[in-house]
Amino acid sequence: MIRDATPEDAAAIAAFWNPWITGTAITFTPTAKTPDEIAAMIVARQAAGHAFLVAQAEGALLGFASYAQFRGGIGYARTMEHSIILAPQARGRGAGRALLTATETHASTAGAHQMIGGISAENPEGQAFHAAMGYRLIATVPEAGFKFGRYIDLLLMQKILS
Repeated sequence: MIRDATPEDAAAIAAFWNPWITGTAITFTPTAKTPDEIAAMIVARQAAGHAFLVAQAEGALLGFASYAQFRGGIGYARTMEHSIILAPQARGRGAGRALLTATETHASTAGAHQMIGGISAENPEGQAFHAAMGYRLIATVPEAGFKFGRYIDLLLMQKILS
């Protein structure tokens, strides 16, 4: 089931998001997120008219997806960038596909023209997932991220929504 996230989901989201933050280069974020930070992000995204969704099965959260404007300024108002994170046990079970599809639908309905995914070059599974979802590689930003004492390329993948 895909539903809107609530601030009460923040602790569960932190539980599956933080190991990706602290143990991998899938995200360039260097420090774990607190439930309060995540709750504030949920509220802020939804207040801005953007989705913050969770996938849930049998009472457990399997992942989240959210989006916001790609860059600041009115000229970018129809270009969005998403984030999608799954709990390890949810990978390969369709939760990511359902979350991203719901996120794209929400964005398109709200007037977005395109969605951008920023993917670490050290995340081949994320690259393959986005390609399977209809995204195409439009840019590589060499050494855009820095984590674990090394620079990491950022891949930008795009899907036209409307």
